[in-house]
Amino acid sequence: MKAKGFTLVEILIVVVILGILAAIVIPQFTEASTEAKTSSLVTDLQSVRSQIQLYKIEHLDAFPGTQGPDFVTALTSYTLQDGTLAAVQEPADGVYGPYLNKMPSNPFISDPAKANLVLEQAVDPGAPDNNTGWFFNTKTGEFKANDTYNQGAHWNL
Repeated sequence: MKAKGFTLVEILIVVVILGILAAIVIPQFTEASTEAKTSSLVTDLQSVRSQIQLYKIEHLDAFPGTQGPDFVTALTSYTLQDGTLAAVQEPADGVYGPYLNKMPSNPFISDPAKANLVLEQAVDPGAPDNNTGWFFNTKTGEFKANDTYNQGAHWNL
């Protein structure tokens, strides 16, 4: 009686074919993930930059974080025209904001505790450092991603 089953050669051929298919498909998923992160980053940059401009218009040409509370607090709280925090936590005459519900996370920062932090300073550090998710120049109003992914390609998006 002849035994039923696959030979070792047949099994090896199937394993090699599956390996080739995996080698073709897996990099495509990795690329799609990076594209999704980049798209999310660009959207967040556009949103925050537009809210910075709105804040500046409503606060006597001052950037968030330059008077009163820090950058994130200024954008996520109710403020008065002079930039100080408002006593009321609801819309009222002379009360502005909040401009953001929360600070978005930079998808290229792996540490979630750092991904939504903002480095605020008047001098551009020149290069990203991955210690915070974002950089805000308090002098020029420039807002950008603070990550070293792809040798800083997202730094100037």
